[in-house]
Amino acid sequence: MKIATWNVNSLNVRLPQVQDWLQQHTPDILVLQELKLDQDKYPAAVFQMGGWQTVWSGQKTYNGVAIISKEQPQDVIVGLPALPDDPQRRVITATIGGIRVINVYCVNGEAPDSPKFQYKKQWFEALTEFVRDQMAQHEKLILLGDFNIAPTDLDCYDPEKWHEKIHCTSIERSWFQKLLDLGLTDSLRHRYPEEVMYTWWDYRGAMFQRKQGLRIDHLLVTPTLRDSLQDVQVDLEARAQERPSDHAPVWAEFAL
Repeated sequence: MKIATWNVNSLNVRLPQVQDWLQQHTPDILVLQELKLDQDKYPAAVFQMGGWQTVWSGQKTYNGVAIISKEQPQDVIVGLPALPDDPQRRVITATIGGIRVINVYCVNGEAPDSPKFQYKKQWFEALTEFVRDQMAQHEKLILLGDFNIAPTDLDCYDPEKWHEKIHCTSIERSWFQKLLDLGLTDSLRHRYPEEVMYTWWDYRGAMFQRKQGLRIDHLLVTPTLRDSLQDVQVDLEARAQERPSDHAPVWAEFAL
């Protein structure tokens, strides 16, 4: 089974790239973040005509998440129960092929001294509570998406420059660790403990060409999926296309 995540940074712009990627890689599940489309503007029919099933939670201009899969998603939950009034569309959960899939576009936070950083803290607390509850119900679970956290200095091209800056602060890394402490495994680090692999590169300054990025897109898995993990890769070719997202797709294969 092949499961992938991709922050597309506007599905309206990147739809042809997503269609090509689906055709080329034929994943069982692809989750998207940053759709930047209203609920009624999501191109469900385009995916369905290609033989895919899809569920989504859209939001104009910002946010938005979707799941695209070969099998019909079941038992769909939108949002986080602990934040019922949150207007930001950042989470969609479904069961596909016996796997509980939680697709997240985590809060950026802007800067440690920003009010948005306090929202990020509250949001991660709500996410952790939700994941704990879902893990109690589902042995096979994957939490994946854009976390907006680089978990260690290995996941950052210049640790000194980024020290205690957004995405790389000690407190953000502690929030990420709390998710792992639930019993989840960072699949890429499980497979490649010491590899330098980034998933996001700033558009400015030719950062992709200079290989200066951050690893902020992750696939966290329960022990059953960890034990069946075969490989994890970052698709650099997708990031090298014309008019790319600033994120690359990340995929994992499981012997299921």
